Amino acid sequence: MTPPEAPELGSDASRGTHAPAVLSCPEIRVLKKRAAFLAAARARRQGTGGFLLQARRRGDDDAAIGVGFTCSKKVGNAVARNRAKRRLREIARLILPELGQPGWDYVLIGKAEATAARDFTDLQNDLRYALRKVHGGGR
Repeated sequence: MTPPEAPELGSDASRGTHAPAVLSCPEIRVLKKRAAFLAAARARRQGTGGFLLQARRRGDDDAAIGVGFTCSKKVGNAVARNRAKRRLREIARLILPELGQPGWDYVLIGKAEATAARDFTDLQNDLRYALRKVHGGGR
């Protein structure tokens, strides 16, 4: 059995559809330096049921959004901490492109027995709420 032939570039088959729209959202970078985490710790913070959010405006001309994740040993053993951080990474991946502000750094800190056990949609709503509060919006 032979595979079907792909249409050549410029053929009539490729002209029937429009190119997908490209959304312009700021780049999201993971914070890795201790200094970035310490700077966020001195800035705004907002607690939620599933985690604590720390946020700061960098004050540079870089439009990227910085995001870091941390869980202390109070969250549990390595397996529990890694699970909590995976969940925090996923909600940040889903929510920050739409609600994160360019030029800001965010640190999400896991809470013991809350981050890993909380319903995923509740975690997403927690991040939406915390971002609104940090950026001056009401409920």
